[in-house]
Amino acid sequence: MYCTREITPDIHWVGGNDRRLALFENMFPLPQGVAYNSYLILDKKVALIDTVDAAITRQFFENIDHVLAGRSIDYLVVNHMEPDHCANIEELARRYPEMKIVGNKKTFQMISQFYDFSLEDRCMEVREGDTLSLGAHTLKFYFAPMVHWPEVMLVYEESQGILFAADAFGTFGAHDGDIFSDEKDFERVYLSEARRYYANIVGKYGPQVQAALKKLAGADIRVICPLHGPIWREDLGYILDKYDHWSKYLPEEPGVVLAYASMYGNTENAVDIIANKLAQRGVAALSVYDVSKTHPSEIIAEMFRLSHMVLAAPTYNMGIYYGMDNLLHEMAALNLQNRKAAIVGNGSWSPASAQLMKKQLEGMKNMTLVCEPLEIRSALKREQLPAVDALVDAICASME
Repeated sequence: MYCTREITPDIHWVGGNDRRLALFENMFPLPQGVAYNSYLILDKKVALIDTVDAAITRQFFENIDHVLAGRSIDYLVVNHMEPDHCANIEELARRYPEMKIVGNKKTFQMISQFYDFSLEDRCMEVREGDTLSLGAHTLKFYFAPMVHWPEVMLVYEESQGILFAADAFGTFGAHDGDIFSDEKDFERVYLSEARRYYANIVGKYGPQVQAALKKLAGADIRVICPLHGPIWREDLGYILDKYDHWSKYLPEEPGVVLAYASMYGNTENAVDIIANKLAQRGVAALSVYDVSKTHPSEIIAEMFRLSHMVLAAPTYNMGIYYGMDNLLHEMAALNLQNRKAAIVGNGSWSPASAQLMKKQLEGMKNMTLVCEPLEIRSALKREQLPAVDALVDAICASME
C-alpha cells in the first residue's frame, strides 16, 4: 500500500523508511533507523528526483504508481550515485523504456560501473548551470563535487525555490509519519543525529561544502529536500547556519568532550576528577565518553559541537590503547580542526601514550594543546592534584 506526502500540489515525496537497518554503510549505528527520500514532479513532463535503497524497493514503486496514476516518467534525475539512492535505476529503466536519465559525465560512468543495462539513447548529460524545463517547473543544475562523492549534483526548482540537495542537509533517523522539520521539535529529536550524519559522512569535505553554499548564495531557496531525514520549509537559516559552522570546523558552543580509554578504571577515575573540577568551574557543556563502549561517530559528532576536548588513554603494547588510537584516526580522517585539547596519559612501566597522542594531534590542522600532557603512573595520586588543577585552569583560561 502506498505511503506518500505532498510537498506542493505538483511535487510529492515518494520515499520510505528502514527501521530494520542496524548500521548505515555497515558502519554507523542507526538506533532510530533511516529515511530514504525520493521526489516526483508532475508537470507536462514528469521527473523523478533520485531513487531509494533496495531495502524499500517495493514501497517505493507502490508510492510512484499511486502518484503517477497511470502516467509515465519522462526523466530520472540522478543527483547522487551512492547505492542507497541509486538502487532502483535499472528497474526504472525496464519499467519506463522511454525515460531519459539525467546526470553528468561522472554519473554515467558510475552507472556503468554499478549496472550492466544499456545506456544507449537514454542519457541526458547536463553541465553546471544547465536547465531542464518540465513545463511550469524548471530545474537548474549545480555541481557539488565531493559533497560527498565526485558526481554529486544539486537541483534547484526555479518556480517554487525548492532545492533537491542530494546528501547535503541529511539526517539519520526514520520519519515518524512526519516528513517536515517543522512537524517536530527538530533540535530535540533530530539535531544530534543531523550533526552525527554531517560529521561522519560529509565532515571531511568542509571546503567543498563551503563552495556549494557559495554557489547557492544567490538562489531564493524556500524549501530544502534532502535524501535523508526531514524536509525544510521553515526556518531554513537554522540548518544553513549549522552547515556553515560545521563546514568551517567552528564549534557551536564552548564546552569539553572528555574521551577516555581505561582498562581497570584508573584512567577513568582521572577523567571523572577533571570533569568534576570543570563542572565546579562553571563549564556547563560537558560530555564524557568511554571509547571502548561508545561508537566513535557519537564522539566525533560531539567534537564538532564543542570547542575543547580532553583525551585520556593508557599505553598498550607500547602504543596508544586501541580504542583511542582508532578515535584519533577518525578525527584525522574527518578533517576535524580548530579545537583546543588537553591530554592525559597512563602507563605502569613504560608510559608512551601521552606523547604519541600529542604527536597525532599535532598532525591535525589548528589543534592547540592548552598545556603539556598530564602523565599518570598506574593511578592518579594525591600529589598530582595540583597538576590536574593546572590542566583544568588551562582549559578554562582558553575558553575566555
